[in-house]
Amino acid sequence: MLIEAAQFLLDMLLQPFAAILLLRFHLQWLRAPMRNPLGEFIMLITNPLVLRVRRFVPAILGLDTASLLLAVLVESGYLWLTLAMHNYPMGALSLLAWTALKLCKLSVYLLMGALFVSALLSWTNPHTPFAPILHSITEPFLRPLRRWVPIAGSFDFSMLVLFLILQLILMLPLAWLESRVLLP
Repeated sequence: MLIEAAQFLLDMLLQPFAAILLLRFHLQWLRAPMRNPLGEFIMLITNPLVLRVRRFVPAILGLDTASLLLAVLVESGYLWLTLAMHNYPMGALSLLAWTALKLCKLSVYLLMGALFVSALLSWTNPHTPFAPILHSITEPFLRPLRRWVPIAGSFDFSMLVLFLILQLILMLPLAWLESRVLLP
């Protein structure tokens, strides 16, 4: 019972924080506008750690390496604590590989979430303050697909095609790689 409570706290605190750090990395990589409620929330939550780490970890090629490093550390800490609670031994290299895979999966899920919210808001409230940030996240991935997927009337099926591609990425290469990493 104590293990389930501890796992619940890890799932509710560390995992979402790793996702927020990863989202901050992606938003800055995609040059998304941060002057909106979501961007301000992300900055508020992550600035205390990211600004301290930036003193020691410089940006590389214009990427926010401090946010990425913190996401890796938080996710690997989450995985290590989860494995330790369940008495499942894993080497450091395997843990690092699993962390990288989990962050890749989390990135795909963040993009899928942005696609879903963007589609939903385009039908209900296309001028929401979240629209520019969602457009910045999804447009670099949708633009190449729009060359191949025709618009039927007023329906843009490129979002659906991208959603299906992302689902296949989760099901095939990432699931296969994760099964290879988790082998004893």
